[in-house]
Amino acid sequence: MKIVISATGNTKESLLDKRFGRCEIFQIYDTESDSYEFAANSGVSASGGAGIKAAGQIIDANADVVITGNLGPNAYELIEKAGIKAFSCDVLPVCKAIELFQKNMLTEISNAGSAHHGMN
Repeated sequence: MKIVISATGNTKESLLDKRFGRCEIFQIYDTESDSYEFAANSGVSASGGAGIKAAGQIIDANADVVITGNLGPNAYELIEKAGIKAFSCDVLPVCKAIELFQKNMLTEISNAGSAHHGMN
């Protein structure tokens, strides 16, 4: 299983970033190999459509799960249509967020958060 976490940096101790489309980096944790990959978020500097770009990147990475703060309407729609489960988490180290997910202690995101426009 591939778990993607919106993050502030590229170590497992980096903090989760509650912003999905504007996070600095995506950490991709592979449960089968117990390993991490890191991918710069292609939406971070977009003047618009950051959530759409970020969602496309996650879909292309063949993610099974996304852990973030919330998803805007466009990102939520794309993630949901792709069959990727999304979960909300507070700002914690990435490794702790994964641990909480594996213990079924995170809340599934069942609707979109508010839209953000531009680089806000």
